[in-house]
Amino acid sequence: MSAIDELLARFEPISLEKMDEVKLLNRLDTKFAFKAVQLPAILEQVQSSYYILEVSQVRKQHYETLYFDTPERMLYLNHHNKRMNRFKVRSRKYIDSDECYFEIKFKTNRGRTIKVRNRQTELREEIAGSQEQMLNSHTNLTPGMLKPALWVDFSRITLVNHALTERATIDTGLTFRNESGEFSYTGVVIAEIKQDRSGSSLLSHLLHAEHIPVLKISKYCLGTISLNHHIKKNNFKQKYNYLNKLNHDIC
Repeated sequence: MSAIDELLARFEPISLEKMDEVKLLNRLDTKFAFKAVQLPAILEQVQSSYYILEVSQVRKQHYETLYFDTPERMLYLNHHNKRMNRFKVRSRKYIDSDECYFEIKFKTNRGRTIKVRNRQTELREEIAGSQEQMLNSHTNLTPGMLKPALWVDFSRITLVNHALTERATIDTGLTFRNESGEFSYTGVVIAEIKQDRSGSSLLSHLLHAEHIPVLKISKYCLGTISLNHHIKKNNFKQKYNYLNKLNHDIC
């Protein structure tokens, strides 16, 4: 058992059913990035204040995600250009529970994230059937406009505070792949704190105390610039360089 697994075993578990009370499909998100070597100390300090999601006796779940975009990367460029009221479209497979969902994330002009999703029998590279209906209902996009753009693999630890008002995801082993190749951020942890409204968060206070900066960049955008070196990325360049320095320091 690894040192991380030993730490995770100390948390009180929470089930998927109980965590349904903290879905936070309409929420405020705060994202942080730090070195993987810092993770054990952080987990140790929050262990008594958070539950950990446990699914089939697994406390570190494995995810596989496929993002869709137009051939011109319109959804990426909307994010890069700071356009409000923008979308991300993806399919996600939860490896440990063998569940798949088609998901649409909408970022409002007030900075809130709204997510809708639809169960799939398997992770598919085309958008059809009920997924097409959902796309038509919630966006101005059509399946013909979109194609598979980026695969993302990672492991996730999900924490829920005891008050059931906050959910935090801690992602490790981030690996991106597309037709151009593959790139991994094995030395980096991406943590995201999700709340229904801005409020107190022990984990957030701890990360700030450790001088870990808030880092507003999505996995899709990070993967896109990591594998498409000629794409427009001026607005992400500082964050991209910071993450690569974190990764290089370890690797």
